[in-house]
Amino acid sequence: MFRRAVSLVAFCFVALSATLILQLVWSGILTTNLKLSPGIPWSVAVMGLLLWTIWRYFGGAWWPASTRQARRRYRRAEPVPARTFASATAAGLLALGALIALWLVIGQVVKVPGNRSADFANYSPVTVVSVIAMASLVGAVTEELGLRGYMLTRLEAQVSGWGAVVIVALVVAPGHGMTQGFAMPTLLWYFVVDVMLGSLALLTGSILPGILVHLVGLLAFFSIIWPTDRYRHPASLGQQGQAFWIEVLACIALATLSFLVFRHLASATPSSRGYSIKVARDIPTESGTGG
Repeated sequence: MFRRAVSLVAFCFVALSATLILQLVWSGILTTNLKLSPGIPWSVAVMGLLLWTIWRYFGGAWWPASTRQARRRYRRAEPVPARTFASATAAGLLALGALIALWLVIGQVVKVPGNRSADFANYSPVTVVSVIAMASLVGAVTEELGLRGYMLTRLEAQVSGWGAVVIVALVVAPGHGMTQGFAMPTLLWYFVVDVMLGSLALLTGSILPGILVHLVGLLAFFSIIWPTDRYRHPASLGQQGQAFWIEVLACIALATLSFLVFRHLASATPSSRGYSIKVARDIPTESGTGG
């Protein structure tokens, strides 16, 4: 049991580290691009090729053949039936709308560090649009692949599905704190985000719906929400304007609708326990044999 526990912790650490490293690689490529030739966004093409290579390899392509099946299972990107995909996307986007409204509400009630947005004032529209699109794609693909793909799949083979979702959300919390600040409202907000995305992967058995929802969310935050954070200032409850209460009502309404769609999705898809058993059978254990 001790060896299995150590192996599980090491696996999760590597998956989290790889996710962060890939994002740092993108930051380094982008920084170099903006310093040397800001008018030509070649970093987008370079990262696009690298991202495609990572997606293919960690999905079972190429050498070594002995790990192809395990890599494909860990990636957790099997096609989802159209109806299930639509329900999962609807649930995720409704939850995303509620979370955006909640972010706006939090910024007007308490002071949070926020996310310092990049200054694109001196760059061409082509560079700005392409960089924001690629940054959103990198964030969505690497985090879903590493966290809700590899890490969640490994954890789900050892603990209950919902327990695995919560563990992943807790494990990645320090990473959010390093970039967003260790303010409790911010950490709790990201915890809810990670649980929501983990729920999509758990209920559908695939990270594909989560990638789409995650991508839309990052596009919204990179282009609209984070650049306008500086205009929101905390005040005592009751001193906010009418827009604040509209955002509160929108958060409640969207969260309620999302919950209903998630409940429908949970009742219409196979149980997570069935996927856990399948993962445990198909993924090799430390000794190299089937689980």
